[in-house]
Amino acid sequence: MAKDIRRIDARSLRGLAHPLRMTILEILQLDGPATSTTLSARLGESTGTISWHLRLLAEHGYIEEDVERGTKRERWWQVVHRQTILNQADFVDDPETKGSLQLYLRQLVQQYFERVQNFVDEDWDGEWQHASEISDWRDLRLTKTQLRALNAELGEVINRHLTAEPDEEALPIVVQIQSFPRRKTQ
Repeated sequence: MAKDIRRIDARSLRGLAHPLRMTILEILQLDGPATSTTLSARLGESTGTISWHLRLLAEHGYIEEDVERGTKRERWWQVVHRQTILNQADFVDDPETKGSLQLYLRQLVQQYFERVQNFVDEDWDGEWQHASEISDWRDLRLTKTQLRALNAELGEVINRHLTAEPDEEALPIVVQIQSFPRRKTQ
């Protein structure tokens, strides 16, 4: 299963920056191990296409074969890393990765949007609706240092809840935090 934190470098960014590979990785991260056949049915792609993308994800170290589940005829795939971190600043002076970085970030934002949209479209009971939140704060004014500190504190809060032992009523929860500066408009 998940082993550690992975920092994305230029090579692995180019290997990941494809909408289908990012979708496959997200499914494996959110729903657990799967075969190319189950992913193919879910995504409406051929098993050959899915298998090719799975092998690329494995080549770049994002996933691995789950040998305990697999058979000679059926290969199961699982994520290797609990968390993947991309520091955009690592690629500021690298024009060769600019296209991959933009594609990756745009696809990531699309995935975030789709997660929220799915929640809004689903029929949740009142208690889950009251427990959930979709909010934003627009009146913050922070320096770069303060923004980094805010993000670190939010991450610490989330990490405290990751170690909690879930009870039988617990459902998988997605927390999306998007914090970024906004240019003033005239």
